[in-house]
Amino acid sequence: MGSKAINKNIIHGIFGDEEPLLAACKKLRAAGIRVKDVFSPMPIHGIDGVIGVPRTRMAICAFIYGLTGTGLATLMMWYMMVSDFPNDVGGKPNWLYYLNIPAFIPITFESAVFCAAHGMALTYLLRCWLVPGTKAKNPDPRTTDDKFMIYLELTDEQSKKAEEIMKSNGAEEVNYKGTIHIEPEYVLEESH
Repeated sequence: MGSKAINKNIIHGIFGDEEPLLAACKKLRAAGIRVKDVFSPMPIHGIDGVIGVPRTRMAICAFIYGLTGTGLATLMMWYMMVSDFPNDVGGKPNWLYYLNIPAFIPITFESAVFCAAHGMALTYLLRCWLVPGTKAKNPDPRTTDDKFMIYLELTDEQSKKAEEIMKSNGAEEVNYKGTIHIEPEYVLEESH
């Protein structure tokens, strides 16, 4: 069995409001058509679930960065207050770390929050590749003003069905923006 390359049409469905766009996305998904992306001038509540975007893993990243901040704060306080220069402040000796844990809780909390917030911000910027010098990935600049757009990559028979669905749900324009050639990543070999 040889590999079969697929040609897909790039389609932009332009809408004037988010409600018909949401309805069109629901009908496209119900028809088995994958919505590749949605571009909008503002956040649309619930769009992730409607177009099938998987749940983000930023919470896991925040937990890991928070643990890192807690560990760094603990190491810093142990070194500064216990190991390097132990002080007797207000009759409370600092010769053992665990005796002074209540005094170290605010610093530990602030360090965890600091590391989690900055780590998540950097992770988000790198994951989205929002670094200085990058070009905008928005295929239609009108979506930064007042238009909403559904971005689709479909085969010929899916394209006609998607165009019908989008036009019946109030799409102002359905534009074909060319084709892309997709080579299959995996080729299943039949063993018998």
